[in-house]
Amino acid sequence: MNPGTPRVALLALALSACAVGPNYHRPATPVADAFKENKGWTPATPGQVPTDQPWWSIYNDPVLDGLEKQVVVSNQTLKAAEAAYRAAQAAVGVDRGSYFPDITATGAATRTNQASATSNSGAPHTIFSVQPQLSWSIDVWGRIRRTVESDVSKAQANAADVAAALLSAQVTLAEDYFQLRAADEQRRLYKTSIAAFQTSLTISQNRVKAGVTTLADVYSAETELESTQALDISVLLTRAKLEHAIAVLVGKNPEDLGIDDGPLTTTIPVVPPGVPSELLQRRPDISASERSMASANALIGVAESAWFPSVSLSGSVDFASQTLGGLFQAGTAVWSVGPSLAQTVFNGGATLYQTREARANYEQTVATYRGTVLTAFQQVEDDLSGLRVLEQQQTLQQTAVLNARRSEALTLNQYKQGITDYATLLVAQTTRLAAEIALLSIQSQRLVTSVDLIGSLGGGWSAARLEQRDRGVPPN
Repeated sequence: MNPGTPRVALLALALSACAVGPNYHRPATPVADAFKENKGWTPATPGQVPTDQPWWSIYNDPVLDGLEKQVVVSNQTLKAAEAAYRAAQAAVGVDRGSYFPDITATGAATRTNQASATSNSGAPHTIFSVQPQLSWSIDVWGRIRRTVESDVSKAQANAADVAAALLSAQVTLAEDYFQLRAADEQRRLYKTSIAAFQTSLTISQNRVKAGVTTLADVYSAETELESTQALDISVLLTRAKLEHAIAVLVGKNPEDLGIDDGPLTTTIPVVPPGVPSELLQRRPDISASERSMASANALIGVAESAWFPSVSLSGSVDFASQTLGGLFQAGTAVWSVGPSLAQTVFNGGATLYQTREARANYEQTVATYRGTVLTAFQQVEDDLSGLRVLEQQQTLQQTAVLNARRSEALTLNQYKQGITDYATLLVAQTTRLAAEIALLSIQSQRLVTSVDLIGSLGGGWSAARLEQRDRGVPPN
């Protein structure tokens, strides 16, 4: 072996501590001091999710709680995201294996009648041989280091994607659930109105018999009754679709899930949004985008390492003997070991363009990250403004419903006494129903927006949950 070989190998190992390419630093993103739509507004029912409870516990609904717990176990979209995360974790292990030398061994038993070094006889004899080989690509310029760094960041991005998929499924389920409960409440409103219209029809029929009105009132009453019954039935379709959607979210066939009728909660909690800077650590989609950016940054170093020569160390030992017992004895081995250097001399500019491609890909992830952050701020602001406006709107609509009920009651008494006609009563009844449906719609929107806000704030998730122990550092 060349006396300089150990020194070359030691130098290569020392150089492997460096890595070409830019070290990662998170790009700056403009962040406001406070959310615009949160200034000067105190929610009527401020709420805080307990630190030891899931976010949906704030609604205090046992049925919702039972459904949400099934998402983690059975949701197929979540299972796909988890499988992608496991694949990304495995990729880290695959590339980390490049830190170590590859060692292979081949063995053979050859029957020959040729003369050997130990015998001049041409009689047939057996030669046993074993050949261990070692090949080690020394990471002088940090190509492997940057590759593993990219893989670790990509695995962390996949972990954040799993959290984002889980949060999305949970938020969607809660939204569908509250809309389903709104459908139940809407049917109760229709049933109340159907009973009122049936009473009006009976009164009209009696007045026709008494000769104090015409059949026109009866026909109008029947028309309104049947139209309301049709609307009541149409709600069943909306409810069925929502129930089917919830079944898929919990990983069940729609046939296997049934949700009994239940009340719509009238308590709409509003969680405090905190400050915008906290959102960067709360949202899994922001963390996924940021980790993808770190992965792309590391790939710049992988591309730039192609400008430098690759250094490898290889060695082999050949053992040969006519007997198995003497295979590893002195004098039966021929060995060789030494470093090698390889450099691409010309590849038509491919290395240049690969480097440019890596930098452009990184710049794309930076723009995507900043866009994700801005979108997150927008979603929180939208939800805050929506909750503020809907709260004010509900207060006014509740007064409108109260007045509409009073008007209906007074008009019904006047109709019974013959003071007013049926058309006036019909207007009062339909106005009351429309007012109650509008109030229900506002309540439903407030609940959905409340859920949206929790989702926009990350649902209690934190970037600290990402795996930080495995940084892809090569072994000492």
